[in-house]
Amino acid sequence: MTPSILLYCRPGFEDDCCQELTTHLRDDGEWHKGIGYVLFTPHDYAEAQRLLRELDVNQLIFARQLVFALARVELGERDRLTPLLAAIDALPANQQGPWSEIWLEHPDSDAGKQLSGFCKRFGDIVGKALAARVAAKAGRWRLHLFYTSLTEVFICVADPYRSSPWPLGIARVRMPSVAPSRSTLKLAEAFMVLIPDIDQRLKAGMVGVDLGAAPGGWTYQLVSRGLKVFAIDNGPMKGDMAIHPHVKHLREDGFKYRPQHPVDWLVCDMVEQPMRIAELMARWFASGMTRHAVFNLKLPMKKRWQEIERCFDLIDSTLEDAGIKYTLVAKQLYHDREEITCYLARPSGRQR
Repeated sequence: MTPSILLYCRPGFEDDCCQELTTHLRDDGEWHKGIGYVLFTPHDYAEAQRLLRELDVNQLIFARQLVFALARVELGERDRLTPLLAAIDALPANQQGPWSEIWLEHPDSDAGKQLSGFCKRFGDIVGKALAARVAAKAGRWRLHLFYTSLTEVFICVADPYRSSPWPLGIARVRMPSVAPSRSTLKLAEAFMVLIPDIDQRLKAGMVGVDLGAAPGGWTYQLVSRGLKVFAIDNGPMKGDMAIHPHVKHLREDGFKYRPQHPVDWLVCDMVEQPMRIAELMARWFASGMTRHAVFNLKLPMKKRWQEIERCFDLIDSTLEDAGIKYTLVAKQLYHDREEITCYLARPSGRQR
């Protein structure tokens, strides 16, 4: 088969994943959508090669993982190893390894999750069978065996520098026992996925603002990293966030609040129309009130991609008029639902 692009995504967002990928294509091809994944096969082999060289999972919002499918294999009910090894041996010589790692994966769907135990057990068997083809070396491609069922697997490869470093494209974060809400996991994941150098950008002693802070899940993430936080919400803060000495809770409207002095970080997880949030973030940056912001855009049920483009265009036009260079990256995180999480920062060249 012509090398195909295989994207993992949140179930229910396959159409959005397709629509976004289309913006990066120069040629047509064939599409296949499963639950929790999308497969695109270009008509032109040269287009497949270009995408192999240029496409990066960090460029994509709805895709959790980006791999290139080299073959689709039908497996037997009893012997699932022999057909797999035969298919790998049938690949062109330059696609047969060595690989840096071997990952057995599945869609993040109800049906896919039933394959989790199988992938863990079968992974040891596959690893031993292919041990001679694994050579740990920076830059070598990673082998992904993506099982859509017990009788079907896609043999895929991924460039470690252009793909997610986490199996299934999901960064695993642990729920802190003292955090007041599970929303804290969104910001923890955002720091891992959107801001790999977070420890250099967010440091103890900085000042942050949390708009729509109650009950304090996102405030907790900032405080735990040593920030002093102004928590803005008419609702109550809970647990330690209600009494923490580094938290000043102001019962004000998040859309009206303005700090007396510029702050280092702004975070916002308010349930509001995405355009209102985009306008609010752009206004904070245009007026120089913050240098970094992490915020969520709650998406509509339909025309999600169009809404994202509207929001990003608004931010772009506002900051361009203000003469501000910026970086904007976004991702639908594992802990997101009908939303995406964005990181906006200055100064930097635009990255979209």
